[in-house]
Amino acid sequence: MADIVVLDYGSGNVRSVQRALQNTGSSVEVTIDPDRALQADGLVVPGVGAFAACVAGIENVNGARIIGQRLAGGRPVLGICVGMQVLFEGSTEHASGAVHQGLGEWPGVVDQLTAPVLPHMGWNNVRVAHGSDMFAGVEDERFYFVHSFAARTWTLHPEEPFPAPKVSWANHGDDFVAAVENGPLWATQFHPEKSGDAGLQLLANWVKTLG
Repeated sequence: MADIVVLDYGSGNVRSVQRALQNTGSSVEVTIDPDRALQADGLVVPGVGAFAACVAGIENVNGARIIGQRLAGGRPVLGICVGMQVLFEGSTEHASGAVHQGLGEWPGVVDQLTAPVLPHMGWNNVRVAHGSDMFAGVEDERFYFVHSFAARTWTLHPEEPFPAPKVSWANHGDDFVAAVENGPLWATQFHPEKSGDAGLQLLANWVKTLG
């Protein structure tokens, strides 16, 4: 049984994430305890609401240090929605021409989608990266999105011997990053916990990497 911690830094939606992960047969705890967050097989960083507020909440519980230490040791982390966005260098959301600083695990800035209707709310297809482990068995399924901001470019292309990240895309007005598999760091712009059976399969695929 996988031991998973959902980081409880003040973002909403933690209980639905917990319940979805429990459906994979995992033991799931919602906590801010740093030792538990460091020692668990997998750490989930959820996120709803404003980018800057999520970053502040993560910083308040030393989440950036915890995430960094886990990744340095090759220990899996999964970001969801704004929990994915904060992994980039920054965001222009409510920034009045500036950029709110993110955690900087990936280069690039999260900005507003250029779509006639925002937020992007509902089910959408994903152009799945070749060889994706995240989407195994659900490559043709749709997933549930609720957002107005996203990463619209991807610039991290590590050279050998490191494998290139697997980046999956979706479109709402223009293309944006829907999911990333980057070694031990996975993330989705959509909500797998709200995406029915397809979302549960995706979470189960992540849990398989924790052994």
